[in-house]
Amino acid sequence: MNLKAETIWSILAVLSVFAYALGHFKLISTFLVAILLISTFLKGQLISDYFMGLKETRLRYRLIPTLWLILILSMIAVAYYLPSLKTL
Repeated sequence: MNLKAETIWSILAVLSVFAYALGHFKLISTFLVAILLISTFLKGQLISDYFMGLKETRLRYRLIPTLWLILILSMIAVAYYLPSLKTL
């Protein structure tokens, strides 16, 4: 494993521990959920770019997992934030 892969792996591990800590200590707020969704998007992009090898491919092939990730995370965000909008 080269240095770049180890660095990417370390970033993924730190972001995963951050997400675990938020859930374990029940530190959930609307702001932290947004941060968590952004970190999940970053993790997905790092995995698809470096560990799936899509960094050097054409843009249209890189967009497939990116658009899927945006769709799924958007649906999660709507499911989380929609009940809080009804109380306003």
